[in-house]
Amino acid sequence: MMTQDFYCNEVLNGKTKVDVVWETDQVLAYHHTRPYYDHHIVVIPKIHIQSFISQEEENNDELLWEMMRVIKKIAADMLAQTGSSKIVTNLGSYQDSKHLHWHIVSGERT
Repeated sequence: MMTQDFYCNEVLNGKTKVDVVWETDQVLAYHHTRPYYDHHIVVIPKIHIQSFISQEEENNDELLWEMMRVIKKIAADMLAQTGSSKIVTNLGSYQDSKHLHWHIVSGERT
């Protein structure tokens, strides 16, 4: 069964243009294309990793640490600008796109 991966199929191959917030060699952070909050940023690895708990992470510790550094910076910036931030990742049936990604959000849910 083919799983849906918006990040590989659309974002990382350039089909869907995104407003980049932060980018490293291994990590991309951008404003969500369909935000659910007033402030909504998505952070993804530039390689396919199924989810936060998939077996693939065992060999990607440095990548996960880099993601956490980017998430920490963006969350701190959002906290300074808006007074709050929330960091979320989804698993299982909550995870629409089967590519590890984190949401950094603040403000009212839209």
